[in-house]
Amino acid sequence: MKIVIACFFSMVAVVAQANELDKRQILEVNAMQRMHILVEMRALLSGTQKILHSLSEENMTAVAQHAQSLGTRMAHKTEGQLNGVLPSEFMQLGMSVHRDFDQIAMDAESLKDPKYTLGQLSKTMKKCVACHATYQIQTIYQSNAQNLKSSH
Repeated sequence: MKIVIACFFSMVAVVAQANELDKRQILEVNAMQRMHILVEMRALLSGTQKILHSLSEENMTAVAQHAQSLGTRMAHKTEGQLNGVLPSEFMQLGMSVHRDFDQIAMDAESLKDPKYTLGQLSKTMKKCVACHATYQIQTIYQSNAQNLKSSH
């Protein structure tokens, strides 16, 4: 019986923690927009890992190539899908990350200094952390009743 009571109170504590208010700003997007954002974030994470690996090998040519792929050219490919949907602060922060990667690419090519590039990457990652601490993405789902209304 003591074990059951202990388990019960443990579950209550876990549920209470899970139900704490998430104070991040909610960004409501449709499923396609959410997928786009998540694909871009995964590409940024994967590219950052490739940059770190290249830095560990002191391969600054590869660092520059990986950073360039995450720069503003990446952002301009599909930014139109999200303009007007997301707050300007979110978009500005995202674009500043892409500009940082452009600068990292240029400096990696010209300076060829892994330590300097690592410092740049650390500053850029602070922006990623700040964004994830500020925003949460939620998908807007239409109810079946709304879907039926709009189809008639």
